[in-house]
Amino acid sequence: MSASTWTGRPAEPPLPRQLALPLPVCTRYDPATVFADESNAEALAWLHRPEGWPQGRLALHGPAATGKSHMLRSLAAQRGWPVLEGPLLRGWPELPPELPPGAGLAVDDADCLAEEAAMLHLLNLAAEAGLPLLLAGRAPPARWPVALADLRSRLRAMTAVGIREPGEGLLATLLRQDFARRQLRVEEGLQAWLLLHLPREAAVVAEAAARLDRAALAHGGRLTRALARATLPELAGFGPDDESMAMAAAGCPQPPTLL
Repeated sequence: MSASTWTGRPAEPPLPRQLALPLPVCTRYDPATVFADESNAEALAWLHRPEGWPQGRLALHGPAATGKSHMLRSLAAQRGWPVLEGPLLRGWPELPPELPPGAGLAVDDADCLAEEAAMLHLLNLAAEAGLPLLLAGRAPPARWPVALADLRSRLRAMTAVGIREPGEGLLATLLRQDFARRQLRVEEGLQAWLLLHLPREAAVVAEAAARLDRAALAHGGRLTRALARATLPELAGFGPDDESMAMAAAGCPQPPTLL
């Protein structure tokens, strides 16, 4: 070893990369956090009047991350309705002993049933008690892969309302909310850049926020455009970094109406 490279003390080990310790993602199911948009206007109109649901039943359906669960659980929280999970629905469900006046029932992920007989029993139970029943799933109930003929006929007769992919304003709001739930501070300019390059799908926007959160934790907690460029190329639908897209974008999306 040459004298010019010898320092007289052992080389210091490299500093370890910051260990990513994700914070819990906080989700508030509050009607005040449900935003009106053309994509969900019909669903919100139906949710405002459960007493008008045909046969006391309504099903929400639409792509992932478009707000079905949020809307279902917000209504349930507002009205004191119990919320059941389709994948956990088994046996012979019973009504809670003390339901408030005007209460109903809600079933999230109702298209992923653990036992079809349990859902059939719940439908009959709610009908006998005169309770409104709200379901949520990806596809309309008429298209759920159900084997029980009685359940299939009831689902096909149920009123179903679809939720579409969000408009530009709501998509920007969803991205801000995804970052806020993860307690990740992101400059508005970077959020605008992300929206220019992400597909117009709520599920992909949510996945982008999750990936960027993990990347920021692993690299010191600050999210930059360079880190976003390095993190998102493998995300389905993420567009190339073409500055001409920003030049072509005219104005900013209008924020959605807060209910």
